Amino acid sequence: MSYGAAAALQAAIYQRLAGDAALASLVGSAIYDVVPAGELPPTYVSLGPEEARDASDKTGEGALHYLTISVVTVAAGFAQAKTAAGAISDALVGASLTLSRGRLVGLWFDRARARRVGTKDERRIDLRFAARVEDD
Repeated sequence: MSYGAAAALQAAIYQRLAGDAALASLVGSAIYDVVPAGELPPTYVSLGPEEARDASDKTGEGALHYLTISVVTVAAGFAQAKTAAGAISDALVGASLTLSRGRLVGLWFDRARARRVGTKDERRIDLRFAARVEDD
C-alpha cells in the first residue's frame, strides 16, 4: 500500500472545488481544509475525514481513498445544502484530476448523509467519495 499520494489527492480535490463556477455561485470562496475560527459564512464546504485501504496489485502500489466533503449551512431547510452538495458531486464524479504525485484512476460518489447539527439548527450534508490512486 502507498499513502504517498494522499496529500496530492486532497490538493487536487480542493483545487477542483475552488475553481468550480457552480459551487462558487453558492458558497463563494468558503471552501476549507481547516474551518477557521470565528464567524463563518452562512453556507460553507469543509474537506473532512478520510480512510484509505490498500489497493496495490502486481502492477504497482495504490490505494483506495474514502473521503468526506461536508456542506454546512444555517439556511432554513435542506435546499441550499443539497444544491451545494449536488454541485460538489457534479464537479468531482468522473473528474480527471492531475495529481502532483501518483495518478488518479477514478473518482466515484459513494454515499451521503443529511442531518441537522449544532445548537443553531444547522444543516449538514456529508458526502463520501471513493478515489482510486496509483503511486508508482
